[in-house]
Amino acid sequence: MQLSLDQAKTIIQHALAEQEKQGFKPMAVVVLGDGGGIKASESQDGTSLLRPKIAHGKAYGAYTIGMGSRALFERAKAEPFFIQAMNSLCDGALVPVPGGVLIRSKDGELLGAVGVTGDISDNDEQCAVIGIEAVGLVADVG
Repeated sequence: MQLSLDQAKTIIQHALAEQEKQGFKPMAVVVLGDGGGIKASESQDGTSLLRPKIAHGKAYGAYTIGMGSRALFERAKAEPFFIQAMNSLCDGALVPVPGGVLIRSKDGELLGAVGVTGDISDNDEQCAVIGIEAVGLVADVG
């Protein structure tokens, strides 16, 4: 199974609908597909220039290490040198805070990841989960 472009766009649509519904700050959303390549990306008006890179870093870190960025955040607190080393291996692209969520099929196959940033990390993660679940896939926060 592979994540389609239509699914990626729908994930973004629902993530940003949740942002609007909850009144969260403007967000950037990046969806990675098979192999960790960018499948789709959007930034709302009012996001800072760095937001798309942060969203990518949340998704990329989750995808490349194979655990949601919430788990990476916990790991960073317990083993900061491990996360620092992983960030170095990722050329500085790993952002180990909630908001990077793995996309899995119902049978557990890794299909990609979503990174959301703009508000507090818990709210970013909430929007990512809503987006993933809207397309009938499983959100793995770690």
